[in-house]
This record gives sequence, structure tokens and C-alpha cells, in this order.
Amino acid sequence: MKNGKKYIFVIGGVMSGVGKGITTSSIGTILKARGFSVTAIKIDPYINVDAGTMNPTEHGEVFVLDDGDETDQDMGNYERFMDITLSRTNYMTTGRVYETVIHKERNLEYGGKCVEVVPHIPLEVISRIEKVSQKTKSEITIIEIGGTVGEYQNILFLEAARMMKIKHPDDVLFVMVSYLPIPSKIGEMKTKPTQYAVRTLNSAGIQPDVIVARSETFLDQKRKEKIAMFCNIPERYVISAPDIESIYEVPINFERDDLSRLILKKLGLKSKKADLNDWYNLIDRIKSAKKTVKIGVVGKYFGTGDFILSDSYISVLEAIKHAGYKFELKPEIGWINSEQFEKEPEKIESLKDFDGIIVPGGFGSRGIEGKIKAIQFCRENKIPYFGLCYGMQLMVIEFARNVLGLKDANTTEVDRDTKNPIIDIMPEQKKNLEDKNYGATMRLGAYPATLKKDSIAYGAYGAKKIYERHRHRWEVSPEYIGKLEKAGLGFSGKSPDRRLMEIAELPKDIHPFFLGTQFHPEFKSRPLSAHPLFLEFIKAAGNKQERQSKF
Repeated sequence: MKNGKKYIFVIGGVMSGVGKGITTSSIGTILKARGFSVTAIKIDPYINVDAGTMNPTEHGEVFVLDDGDETDQDMGNYERFMDITLSRTNYMTTGRVYETVIHKERNLEYGGKCVEVVPHIPLEVISRIEKVSQKTKSEITIIEIGGTVGEYQNILFLEAARMMKIKHPDDVLFVMVSYLPIPSKIGEMKTKPTQYAVRTLNSAGIQPDVIVARSETFLDQKRKEKIAMFCNIPERYVISAPDIESIYEVPINFERDDLSRLILKKLGLKSKKADLNDWYNLIDRIKSAKKTVKIGVVGKYFGTGDFILSDSYISVLEAIKHAGYKFELKPEIGWINSEQFEKEPEKIESLKDFDGIIVPGGFGSRGIEGKIKAIQFCRENKIPYFGLCYGMQLMVIEFARNVLGLKDANTTEVDRDTKNPIIDIMPEQKKNLEDKNYGATMRLGAYPATLKKDSIAYGAYGAKKIYERHRHRWEVSPEYIGKLEKAGLGFSGKSPDRRLMEIAELPKDIHPFFLGTQFHPEFKSRPLSAHPLFLEFIKAAGNKQERQSKF
């Protein structure tokens, strides 16, 4: 291209969940390690305008950016691996693209032309991709196309990729991430599904340059040869990607297969020496960790049929790992459905088996009383507790009920008629609810907070002012703040105008770690720089024996 920009499309084959997001993130990481400026785009083939209205048990976590955009969880992977901050321009959905095209048509921006699905939808996709590259001043833009090749939903995005390749053949590269199953009754790795996936991609006018072969084990030479021959690519461009213990090994494994140099050669870019020392050190800490720390996550977005969907809380899970790795601890995560404490109260004792408990964000009334019981148990039994967003609100409700004695204390999200609305709707949000205006209308994105000195929060951050990401409508009611503080619950983080409570905590001489945040700190944690509050939480959880002797 005239401006020297390069583009890599990552496409999935055979089945969903094969690891396109981690592949995209890892490719970005190894290219960045060679000194190139890199950015990433996620294309979601949903009619939804953003991910905010998607069911987390079907689609996974909603990841919020600094600018407030509600996006797919893979945007979190991009930020974590590449240590970059993305914006709403880096995320698009089918709904968002169509919305823009229709808006342009209504404004006569097409000059009276007949607006058609092809070429105008693919052209809008291309325009968005190029704008991201220009805005971020990135040398290489990596675009992950959601879904699996062969699906109707993503064919227009593949068409956009094909059009870009035809126009600029030397500046566009295709990576297919495919899956090679090993049927248990056969015991042999099968390449045929990948061959069919590549032929399906060929039917869309695209030939992959690189095939990342995902499987339970390493690809053997025979399978590499078969994929190379029947998928029409050189053998060295077939990259083995076996299941591994930590996703943070993927960039290292890719680099061992010389993937970054192969990509740069294909794109006509001069190779620079790779610097992945920080990643090698991270993997060493992960593998050398012997002592475990058991963390229980009490939530409700787990069930998907007979299976557990940990993706509903993927950023929380990764933030726990980041902090654990820093202390060379091996985190063991336990998924706890809060509804069980409502049906079988005696099971609350099982929380003693954990070194720390987290109640993450969420919405609605289901499982709430079970979460409050868990919070009370943690407070009374000195188990480190970390409440995130809703987890902080429920922490304040629990304190109001069992310390202030306001037995009917509640949130108006659950009980609009409660006599003690400890948590109430933000005034500016009431009209949105009345008008049924739900999408992208919460308090979203990064907002500042000022911290109180001599608090756990201040000690963790080492700063008086912070910026953290939010996604909520309800807040601690100003009417009860004085009573709560007088009873011992400190609000160590507040908005600059002191109107909104951002962090609540108990002093360390009362509890080893009992802290909640109205924001989502997990969204800003990185494998190479764990979030300070998660570090403090894991530190407290890791000192279980010391804690038991002290309290």
C-alpha cells in the first residue's frame, strides 16, 4: 500500500472456540517484540450494535474499553497480551456496520446510488479497518474475523478481506486457525476437517498464507506434510499449536516456530531482533510456582447446559493469575454458584476451603441472597474478600444489614420498594430505564477517583488519583454514607466531586482484606503488570497460615 500499512486477517476453521483471539493476541505480541507498532480489530458477526446486550453465558464476558465501548472478550486478550489501550474504532459488529451504511444512505452520502449489500457493506468494513490503521499510526493491523469459515454470518467480512487482498496483494496476509481432532476411538489426529475448512475459505476467494494447527498435542511431521500438500501452503507455514497449561506460552511457542519472521517475510518487512525476555521470565515464574492459592469466584453466569463457561468472568480469572504469578503462586480457581447457598445454607462452610473469595460484577436478582451470605461469611471469618462492581454493592448491603442492623437494606435494582435503599439508581439513569433505553447507556468507561491516604487502596496504588473502567447504573446512596462510615466501613476511593463511592474497605486491623470497587479493575490487569488491587488481594490470600494465627 502507498502508506506502507500491512494487514493480517485471522480466520477460524472447523469449530468455534479454537483460539483465534489468543492467536491474534500472540501474533501481535511477537511482532511488537520485533519493534513494530501493532494494533488489533475484532469483527463480531452479530446484529447487536455492541456486546453490551449479549448474554454472558452464551457470548462470554462483556469487556469495557476506556472510552466506554462494550466489546467482545477478545478485545481484553488483545490489550493484555500486547499491552495496548484500544478504542471503539477497534471493534465492529454486523449491526454497527449496517447502522453506519443506513445512516449514510439517509444522509445522501452515496450520491443517489442504489445502496447494496455488496459492495457497500464490505467497503464500509474496509474503510473502518483503514481508519483504525491510520488513527493508531500502526505499521501492522491484525483483524480477527469472528465465527467459523463456512458460516453465512461472516461471509461479507471475508469478502472485505478478499477485496483488500486483490487491491493490495503484497500488504495483506491470511492466517487460518483450524482444529485437528483426535477421536478417542480412533486415536489418530485427523487433518480432513482442516482440509475442508481451507477449501471452504478458497470458495470465498481466499487462500491462507499460514495455518495455525490447534490440537491436543503437537503436530507430527506426517500431518504437517498432509496439510501443506492438500491446503496448498509451504510446510514451514504450518504452525503447531498444542494445548498448553498457560495461554501466555503461546507467543513463546510461536516464536520458536519462527512465526514472526515468516510473517514479516511474507509482508515484505525487514526483520528486527525479537525481545521477549519479559515473556520468558513470566513463563519461568509460572512454571516454577509450587505453592498454590485457592480462590473462589462466587457468581451465577456459569451454566451453559451441562458445562461451565468460565469465559463469563475471563478478565477476573486472568487478573487472579497475573497477581498469583507475580508472587510465584499457582492459583486454583473454584467456581461457586451463589444459588446453592440459598437452597442449602449449610454449604456456606465450604468457603473455609478457600484462601480468598471474589464476587464479580453482574445484574439482576438471581442468586443475590446467596452472594450476600457468602460476603457475610467472609467478613465474620476473616477470609479475604474482593467485591467487583455488584460485588461491592452487595458488600455494602451486607454491612448495612448485619452491622448497622438495617435488616431490609437492599438495592432498588432488586427491590424498588425497600425502605432502606442502600444502593440506588443514579439520577441520570432513571430516564434511560423509563424509556427502556438499555444499550450503551450505563456509566461506561474510565473515570477518575481520588484515594484516601492510609488506606489499603492508597497503599496498593501508591497514588492519590486513579482512572478505572466502569459498567453500572446503581451507586451507594449518599443518604447512608455517613452511617456506614461511622459504623466502620471506610470509603477510601471517591469521585473527585465526592458524590460517588468508588472503593469501600474495612481497616487492616479489623480484617486482612475486605474491599470492594465500584469499577472493574480486572479490565486493566496485564500478565506483565498485574493490577495493584489484585496484588494486594492475592498477597492477603497467600498468607493464610499467618492470618489464622493473627486473627
